[in-house]
Amino acid sequence: MVNAANSKVTQFDQALTDQHLVAMWRVLRGMLPPEPKPSAQPYKWSHSGWHPALLTAGELVTAEQAERRVLLLENPAFAGEMRIAATLHAGLQMLLPGESAQPHRHSQAALRFVLEGDGAVTSINGEAQIMRRGDLVLTPAFSWHEHHNPSPQPMVWLDGLDLPMARLLGCTFAQFSPSHPDPFNGSTTATATAAFGAALMPEQSVDHAKPVGALSYPYTAALAALEKLASSSPMDPIHGFRLHYAHPITRGHIMPTLAAYLQKLPADFRGHRYQSTESFVYCALEGSGVTRVTHADGSDQSIAWQPGDLFVIPGWLAHHHESRRESVLFAFSDAASQQNLGLWRERKI
Repeated sequence: MVNAANSKVTQFDQALTDQHLVAMWRVLRGMLPPEPKPSAQPYKWSHSGWHPALLTAGELVTAEQAERRVLLLENPAFAGEMRIAATLHAGLQMLLPGESAQPHRHSQAALRFVLEGDGAVTSINGEAQIMRRGDLVLTPAFSWHEHHNPSPQPMVWLDGLDLPMARLLGCTFAQFSPSHPDPFNGSTTATATAAFGAALMPEQSVDHAKPVGALSYPYTAALAALEKLASSSPMDPIHGFRLHYAHPITRGHIMPTLAAYLQKLPADFRGHRYQSTESFVYCALEGSGVTRVTHADGSDQSIAWQPGDLFVIPGWLAHHHESRRESVLFAFSDAASQQNLGLWRERKI
């Protein structure tokens, strides 16, 4: 009797397989885990490692040959997938003096955070923005953009894109301009910056409405806003003093899929442990410290950082920051997409 029942179950399973059907009651717990289980790994790219490699790339590959001279930051857990986190793509781009990166556009939204140099120009749909260290420049989805470096020094910036999200949704498009008109005639048309200013605001005032537009966020104005916050507001026990880069009209995040932050950690800061479903890509700008991560299995990992270091903290991994000296960190994340979809969660430990 038991054998007959087993045989019937086997036949039923085979019939489901033949019709590409799955019995959900057998996989339900795996489909709906009680908490997220990040597959990405926390990882750090030291300035002493990536910077010489980028300079060597500049010797070996021209901007024309490469289209974009970029070294991708690939998470060790996603070998061959060009992802720094489950939903995020990141790379380090360099433009040598006199070089240009030809215009193109793509479905993916992008941000550029300038790490080195002063005086390159990026054009978004014909609006040119000067790039200086610490500046944040946005490229909304499917916006024509190109870069030119008329300065006497190399320009290096961090690219952050929502490429894995667009790829998962099956809506990746790209267009490449065969010509290279020169809009960079020594002047800029930074009307968005002139109209909206620094556009940073305290974290608690975030409205997650869908933002639009192309803006540049100069580091001088952003740092001044951060210093004002630190002198006039109580310190957050998790983030120190943190501002989010905001769309100046909606007050929400900079783009529908990407969020960005600038935070200051006082000397000897010891933050409380924190979990969030968003994945963070951090860049250390000033000072030094360590970020301590607790993995799902209870093991601990320490990521020591100093200026120029980059590191990723995957979503839902508990972590906290400790500063040795007064420090400034830039970060971008996928919080905007999660919040727009109603998926974002946090846990203050």
